[in-house]
Amino acid sequence: MAIARALAMQPEILFFDQPTFVLGPELVGDVLAVMRPLAAEAMTMAVLTHEVQFAREASCRVVFLADGQIIEEGSPQELCYGLQQERTRLFLEPVLVRP
Repeated sequence: MAIARALAMQPEILFFDQPTFVLGPELVGDVLAVMRPLAAEAMTMAVLTHEVQFAREASCRVVFLADGQIIEEGSPQELCYGLQQERTRLFLEPVLVRP
């Protein structure tokens, strides 16, 4: 519902702050089902999430922040296989499931 309200305002960019934080797996799929067509229509979306798998599925570009600083960025695949920073590795490696 919140996404529909935001779209009614015809924004240039949609911001999502933890869109799947309290959702079960089936509802996470519903959120992705809304976001994918928007992305296909070239809607710019910025998504803040700590959920690594969701970020991999929902994004074409990932920015990893620590203490308010960008410490790593790239495509989901680049970050999955080519982590450059120790801080990023410590955070992501325990939860990465490589395809």
